[in-house]
Amino acid sequence: MRISELASATGVEIETIRYYEKEALLPAPARLDNGYRAYTAQHLERLSFIRHCRALDIPLADIRRLVGFMVQPVDDCGDINHLIDDQIARVRARLKSMRALEKQLTKLRAQCDEEHAGRDCGILHELVAAAHGEACACHSAKPLPEAST
Repeated sequence: MRISELASATGVEIETIRYYEKEALLPAPARLDNGYRAYTAQHLERLSFIRHCRALDIPLADIRRLVGFMVQPVDDCGDINHLIDDQIARVRARLKSMRALEKQLTKLRAQCDEEHAGRDCGILHELVAAAHGEACACHSAKPLPEAST
């Protein structure tokens, strides 16, 4: 199959496929006489694997390690478990960060509970105060850096 067909079958952009080839995540395909790449079912399977890993937000370096385990399936899978444990820890850290962000936005949203002119908007006042280094509903005050002249 050609690269456009592989892209269509997997939902992966052509430039991304080329990038994965360059990074050796996807083996280089054979070339036809006309210079076109000729992808096989193995390329489709590998690219689908990579796409699924990316959907799980697994970094490319870790995907490379997982591909290595696919190539050497007799190796102990303990490292795979550690890799996924590390990914779970990254996801949990992001969730914690997102919950904190949600709380900040909720506090900010509470500053304006009705519609009125922008000049009277509590949210805008809080955001402007923060831009001036003052405390706002969602952050403590931070001094602004000195302007250089």
